[in-house]
Amino acid sequence: MSDVAAIDNLVKKHKELKKEIGKVIIGQERVIDEILISIFSGGHALLVGVPGLAKTLMVNTISQALGLQFKRIQFTPDLMPSDILGSEILDENRTFKFIKGPVFSNIILADEINRTPPKTQAALLEAMQERKVTVSGHNYVLDKPYFVLATQNPIEQEGTYPLPEAQLDRFMFSIKLEYPSFEEEVNVVKSTTSDHKPTVNPLFTAQEIIDFQQLVRRIPVADNVIEYAVGLVGKTRPNGENVPEIIKEYIDWGAGPRASQNLILAAKTHAAVNGKYSPDIEDVQAVANGILRHRIIKNYKAEAEGYTEESIIAQIL
Repeated sequence: MSDVAAIDNLVKKHKELKKEIGKVIIGQERVIDEILISIFSGGHALLVGVPGLAKTLMVNTISQALGLQFKRIQFTPDLMPSDILGSEILDENRTFKFIKGPVFSNIILADEINRTPPKTQAALLEAMQERKVTVSGHNYVLDKPYFVLATQNPIEQEGTYPLPEAQLDRFMFSIKLEYPSFEEEVNVVKSTTSDHKPTVNPLFTAQEIIDFQQLVRRIPVADNVIEYAVGLVGKTRPNGENVPEIIKEYIDWGAGPRASQNLILAAKTHAAVNGKYSPDIEDVQAVANGILRHRIIKNYKAEAEGYTEESIIAQIL
């Protein structure tokens, strides 16, 4: 199959996938779009929202529709790295045997990731970046496709450990969940308080998803689009050249080179699922918020004057 035909096929499958997810999840279109762009780009996503916005249900539904294995890890202050990665035990023959932890799955939901100490958060780092884990000096390769979806609640700062910048940077997207609209909430209540349980049919095989991820990497990108993306990331760095005043005044740290890579990968996927064979500047702008939001660190002045990451990104766009 040619790449053009493969992109046409991806557009068709993507539409069917959204329809299948829509049987269970009402509204949240933008959130689902950004999660699917992450998956087809081979990246990870961080979902930020108050409790009760169906984050777990959404991830479960997406993994069912994608035909992938799904495991949920509830992060708590007493969670140990071995609870995520697995551990070695002595079997009846007095030899060590490795029992795999929940990290060995296609989609991992790391629920309330900021409730666990940095040592345990770091256990996920190698899995996310290298797609493998090291336990007692042995390397174990994870199955592909592999995707980490982490959630964190913004309200409850009690008993939370903020994610280090290095770990935040591992997430391709930071996705904000908003409250549903009045009509959406009415529909949610109707559908969740009846005895009707919709069945979600798997539409993909693991290999198909890997093929689509490889297809995205083969999509050509014009130099001016790459230069635009790199220039956009450069504008978030307070000590760079030609930086807008708002950045110098309100930002402590800007985004690193991984943001530029992710902008182009996500723009390619955004173009492909919308039936375009190469991304343009509009595709970069469409994904910029989710990719830059968690990579710029505001200073105290920005907090005091009520500037959000989104308002600052809007200025440089």
